[in-house]
Amino acid sequence: IHPMATNLTAINIMAGKRMSTKELNLKDQITLFVNDAGAHLEKVEGMKIKQGLLELINVPKSIIKFNMPIIRDNGIIETVQAYKVQHSYHKTPCKGGIRYSPGVNQLQTEGLAALMTFQNSCNGIPFGGAQGGVKIDPRMYSVSEIERITRRYSVELAKKGFLGAALDVPGPDLGTNSSIMSWMKDAYSYTFGHKDINASACVTGKPLSQNGIEGIQDATALGILVGTNEILNHPKFCEKYGINVGLKGKTVIIQGYGSIGAGLHRLFQDAGAKIIGVIEHNSGIFNENGLIYNEIISHWRQRRTFVGYRKAKIASNKNFQDIFYRKCDILIPAAIERSVSKDNADKIQAKVVIEAAHGPTTYEAQQILEGRKIPVIPDLLINVGGTMAEYFEWLKGLSHSNVGRITKGWEEKTLREMVSLANVPKNKLKLLTEGTEENIVKAALEDIMKDSANKVLNYSSKYNINLRLAAYAISLSQIIETYNDGGITFQKLKKNFIGEKKKKKKVLC
Repeated sequence: IHPMATNLTAINIMAGKRMSTKELNLKDQITLFVNDAGAHLEKVEGMKIKQGLLELINVPKSIIKFNMPIIRDNGIIETVQAYKVQHSYHKTPCKGGIRYSPGVNQLQTEGLAALMTFQNSCNGIPFGGAQGGVKIDPRMYSVSEIERITRRYSVELAKKGFLGAALDVPGPDLGTNSSIMSWMKDAYSYTFGHKDINASACVTGKPLSQNGIEGIQDATALGILVGTNEILNHPKFCEKYGINVGLKGKTVIIQGYGSIGAGLHRLFQDAGAKIIGVIEHNSGIFNENGLIYNEIISHWRQRRTFVGYRKAKIASNKNFQDIFYRKCDILIPAAIERSVSKDNADKIQAKVVIEAAHGPTTYEAQQILEGRKIPVIPDLLINVGGTMAEYFEWLKGLSHSNVGRITKGWEEKTLREMVSLANVPKNKLKLLTEGTEENIVKAALEDIMKDSANKVLNYSSKYNINLRLAAYAISLSQIIETYNDGGITFQKLKKNFIGEKKKKKKVLC
């Protein structure tokens, strides 16, 4: 298994024929969701949206596609396609992932960049949306070849104004990891960013030695758990869809066992849920009595397949993907976009779908599931924990200090004095005073995630609409507010500032 291939599920599926080809691409489907949100804001809330503003918000602002050479280890020169899309400048810098996959193309990159715009806005993260990608299968290249591709890609982005702490701050995505982010930072710091004191903040998801941040490894899965807990403990939501309140005891099936899928297995199990099915690109397992995380992850890491695992009814056969359609309380697509389409939405037997991937449910599938009273907890709300942690890492890079380092001593001293008055036992004092960077990051993530979930839940309940429409409506209204308050660049400048020669005044001597 190649060390650069961080999510084999998605890479394999995207290279195959799993996705429906009859539906719109991700970019156009997001446009439909946004237009629905715009219609809701106008008709229900009475918001006046300026003509043409929705089109401005929907279209990407900058797109580059370029071909770059790579010298393979055997001396052969290979030309590689690369992309970068900046979808929105309503907030800067732009933020999104860098994807290394054979499925990378312009439309996909545009769609993922658009999703980042609305995801950031929905959760109050002050970034515009962006996305980048290189069209390669990282398993087919050596580590040194991946490094050369990454450094060349980084320089090309910086040269074109698509990389920098104040411009565009990418993070890891499918097929990339902390090593690749470290190489990107290093390439930028020693070329275009050599005079930039904030150069290390040009990317996120870096190793700790490269000014990364603690707590980012589980951030995406933790955000999904916190958001799910908040939603499933909301009485009105559960009553509307006929779901028992709470996460404890619920049965779960996970599609995808990369870092997010495996992390969700562990966290959901610890929260009292029962994981009964796991699906990968080459095998799947199902056990109605539950699958134990430690056993499954050990088997998967050793073999990269579930074949041979004996404590499950299904290991590998032609129909292992049918686990996706088994009865369960919660179905979690954690692999790729368009996993739930109009072709299979009527087969879903889950009571709730949680989107742990980007764009796993298509526009038409959303309508089918909603008609069947199966709620979807949308990606732009729930799949944002990683971006939140990366936002904290970016702030850390700009401040040139570890999170909480300056205030930690004072806070612990104050807390010790307070608890001494309350006679707290000494063996519990450490639990109260341990303000590590990881704990601070996780606490902040949980707080923001709870606020976002409740905001969307309350909006959904107020207008009796589904969670996705509520999330897009909240996100879109905030973007519109930004444009209304800030104005459209240059729209009110006088003509002589945009091309006409200014008439010289006569001067009387």
